[in-house]
Amino acid sequence: MHKYKIILSGGGTGGHIYPAIAIAEELKSRYPDAQFLFVGAKDRMEMEKVPQAGFDIRGLWISGIQRKLTLKNLAFPFKLISSMLESRRIVNTFKPDVAIGTGGFASGPLLKTAASKGVPTLIQEQNSYPGITNKLLSKTADKICVAYEGLERFFPKSKISLTGNPIRKDLLDVSNKHIEGKDAFRLIHSKHTLLVLGGSLGARRINELIESRLDLFKSLNVQVIWQCGKLYYQQYKHYNELDDVQVHAFLNTMDLAYAAADVIISRAGASSVSELCVVGKPVIFIPSPNVAEDHQTKNAEAIADKNAAILVKESNLESDFDSKFDTIIGNDELRTSLSKNIKSLALVNATRDIADEVEKLLKKE
Repeated sequence: MHKYKIILSGGGTGGHIYPAIAIAEELKSRYPDAQFLFVGAKDRMEMEKVPQAGFDIRGLWISGIQRKLTLKNLAFPFKLISSMLESRRIVNTFKPDVAIGTGGFASGPLLKTAASKGVPTLIQEQNSYPGITNKLLSKTADKICVAYEGLERFFPKSKISLTGNPIRKDLLDVSNKHIEGKDAFRLIHSKHTLLVLGGSLGARRINELIESRLDLFKSLNVQVIWQCGKLYYQQYKHYNELDDVQVHAFLNTMDLAYAAADVIISRAGASSVSELCVVGKPVIFIPSPNVAEDHQTKNAEAIADKNAAILVKESNLESDFDSKFDTIIGNDELRTSLSKNIKSLALVNATRDIADEVEKLLKKE
């Protein structure tokens, strides 16, 4: 029996890393003796997160092109050449049976090299609007797994498979954990709970908003689980002294936090959006405007257009937030319909479906 060798590349942000790890774990459960190797960008978070998940990783000297003219951009051609050479070395020595890319800078050189050596390649695009790397790779990729409809505008239709984004397994049954979640966070069961998510590092504008609205939440009898991010924890932790507010740098038990929530405020990164569809709670999206190609706004619009979430742009927070929040807290029917609509968009078998596509490429070999 041939022992498969599988190479995965993706990184820069959690949104590219966690899907790659989820796919690897699913394939490992099917092929326990397969060999896995990750390739990431040298100084980014994948170099820490991937080994924590139990996989080997190699780093490339690579970064994205900055929008404005900077010294970093002058180094870009050298980084690209270095990464192409290193990718060739990795592919030649590891000899993968398949290469999987989940977006981010490092996956560019690696998948391009793998494809040029005749290795079957699959890319997974998390966003409703693809990044530059995946657009370039789509020409040589054998299969493109996407999470949104309508991506034949960017990719060859014959290669696309609508799978969704890989989701952590513990989020699939949060609806059964409502009481457990409220107890875990020592919440009052008769009060509405607001969960605020700013991502692992935090979101400055969301934090400022929450700080300025603590009186509003109090007047509406709402208790708050506020994940402010590790960059902001020192600044906001004193609010833990208030009765109905708890501030966290990050949340280790995401499933219980989601389960406890009645309403969620969140950024609209692709993996967050996919998780929130599975969780199926009423959401107010506040997309980050500082993301490449304004991905987050497009992701949030794709959900809000189907009456499955409320979208408030950062530029309209002062004028729109209070009335929208007041409406969602005061209107049970609205919350129920938002819940139902967002849950109907969930693609819960994404990890399994992507692994099936990888298997087809392995079997072709």
